[in-house]
Amino acid sequence: MELRHLRYFIAIAEEQNFTRAAERLGIQQPPLSQQIRQLEQELGTSLFRRLTRKVELTEAGASFLADARAILEQVERAKSSVQRFSRGEAGRIRIGFAGATYFQPEVTALIRDYRARYPGVQLLPEQSNTALLVEGLRSGEIDLAFVRPPIGGADGLNTQLLVEEDMLVALPAAHRLSRQAALPLSALAEETFILFPRAISPGLYDNLISAFHQAGFSPRLGQEAPQIASIVPMIDAGFGISLVPRSVSQIRTEGVRYVPITAPVPAAPIGIAYRQDQHSVALAHFVALAREKRQHGPARQT
Repeated sequence: MELRHLRYFIAIAEEQNFTRAAERLGIQQPPLSQQIRQLEQELGTSLFRRLTRKVELTEAGASFLADARAILEQVERAKSSVQRFSRGEAGRIRIGFAGATYFQPEVTALIRDYRARYPGVQLLPEQSNTALLVEGLRSGEIDLAFVRPPIGGADGLNTQLLVEEDMLVALPAAHRLSRQAALPLSALAEETFILFPRAISPGLYDNLISAFHQAGFSPRLGQEAPQIASIVPMIDAGFGISLVPRSVSQIRTEGVRYVPITAPVPAAPIGIAYRQDQHSVALAHFVALAREKRQHGPARQT
């Protein structure tokens, strides 16, 4: 039994006439009649009662009609599903977010635009840090990650810069410098800094240490924050001050002030990373949209 047998049978059942069914199907009547006889022989029962001017379904034929229609509907659904996957209109992407990247408007805008363009693709978010996300990419546990480049252990991965944002000084509201319009890093030489462990985002950590050295001092490091987003409440609690990406200033609390840095201003880049050997069309669309937004958006946000 082939799918064409089901289509032939349904056409005859609906037209109640071999001649009209043959015209509808675009074939000759004799071959159509032969195909139905073969189908009946295979099933071991008659599907139609042949009357003078029309045909009627037998009881077995009426039962088979419901099944035939259901089978063809399922085939069409499967065909549509495969085609949607092949066009990147369906599937899922497991996405990791590192180092408070989810606060960056360009990141959320990219997610929002992708979901609007490809609503059939399921996005599964996961929050972690850059180092663990690189491991997750390499092991296949996640498909794409928003990371803080440069990243280590990137063999087999592609990275693409999305946005660079300026860093801000985050200070306790009662700090003597919290009301300044802007500050040079050199003004912070005697302060105690709250940083995150280097292991969770080596690239950003090294950029910060380099910025301090270029300003003429080695930072006095205090208590470490478990992640970038944890720095703000620790400043509020009086553990020290820090530098944070501009987007983190969306975390508003009465006890913390954010002050711009005078040039040269350290940058906090955000990029996407994904495996070079990935074959997902849905993921390829995501990467292409990120590249499109990068080309049409600001290279650096201040």
